[in-house]
Amino acid sequence: METESTKTHLADWSPDQIGLGRRWVQAWQTAGPELERVRREELRRLDGLGAIALLCGPADYRAPPRLPRPTSGLVEQQRWFKKAAGYE
Repeated sequence: METESTKTHLADWSPDQIGLGRRWVQAWQTAGPELERVRREELRRLDGLGAIALLCGPADYRAPPRLPRPTSGLVEQQRWFKKAAGYE
């Protein structure tokens, strides 16, 4: 006797529905590797800067807030380390 815990989700499906489901699974198993190949090819051809521009809009890296700082911050970091160590 089938209980609620042993009943499968396909118990209510007709044989035709099960056949369609099997064909659907087979179609995706066949298409999956080809879709993955297409995805990888598209990623290889992707222009990273172009994609960023499409997502974020054009950016002027010569003006704030995107303007690079004149230093990397290492000098300021060293000053903080000296202060923390009690040398300053």
